[in-house]
Amino acid sequence: MTKPIHFARCHCGTVELKLTLPEGLKDPRRCTCSMCRKRGAIAISVDLEHLEIVQGADNLSLYQFNTMTAKHYFCKTCGIYTHHQRRSNPHQFGVNAACVDGVQPFELEPVRYVDGVNHPKDKP
Repeated sequence: MTKPIHFARCHCGTVELKLTLPEGLKDPRRCTCSMCRKRGAIAISVDLEHLEIVQGADNLSLYQFNTMTAKHYFCKTCGIYTHHQRRSNPHQFGVNAACVDGVQPFELEPVRYVDGVNHPKDKP
């Protein structure tokens, strides 16, 4: 049985997220956009209303670029990417699978790749 509630934390533990995932860790993926290529994280999806910042909201740093649609969040203390509001689906967050308690990201392989380089929402 899949447990619906998960917690995710940055490296130093300052930022903690509560995720409601009724179907578990669904759709692990990597993206080929410039940001995701450099960060290298596997992301899982969660609807906006199913992510709660339990602690550390004031310790999150926001980074945006290009279309300014995606919102990438990082812990100001340890620098770990925790989550982002997705450009391809702004009604969802992508969460760093490596931050989710009990998840071993290398056990999620094979992970599909999405083409973020040729994203239809990019500016010409």
